[in-house]
Amino acid sequence: MSTETDRDESEQGLDLELARLREHAVEITPNAAAPSRPLIIDPETCTGCNICVELCPIDILAPNPDPKGIPLVVFPDECWYCGCCEMPCPYYDEGAIRINFPLMQRVRWKRKETGEDFRLGMKNPPPPNRRKPA
Repeated sequence: MSTETDRDESEQGLDLELARLREHAVEITPNAAAPSRPLIIDPETCTGCNICVELCPIDILAPNPDPKGIPLVVFPDECWYCGCCEMPCPYYDEGAIRINFPLMQRVRWKRKETGEDFRLGMKNPPPPNRRKPA
């Protein structure tokens, strides 16, 4: 009987300790104070597969507690803008995830003849200009 009483007391002690820890628990949420927004994730297109979370070498992403939710950008200031999260996304072509490069890192070209706009590192760049210089 004393072992049952001891077990009940220890379970009550554990329950009290868990309740105390839950009061001080901090949920993972995106860093709202950070001015940068390195990734733009479209909630309509993203399926929440979390491939981007697994492949990010810097671990700026965290899986959403909601299984259908989009990944959370927890540490946006740590992003290297490497594209490891963007390229393997199965819905990249539909616009599920895009890297939002800082203004000073946006390298773009525009062809005068056609008006084509392209950037360094894009998935399907236009063919190179083979015209001889004037």
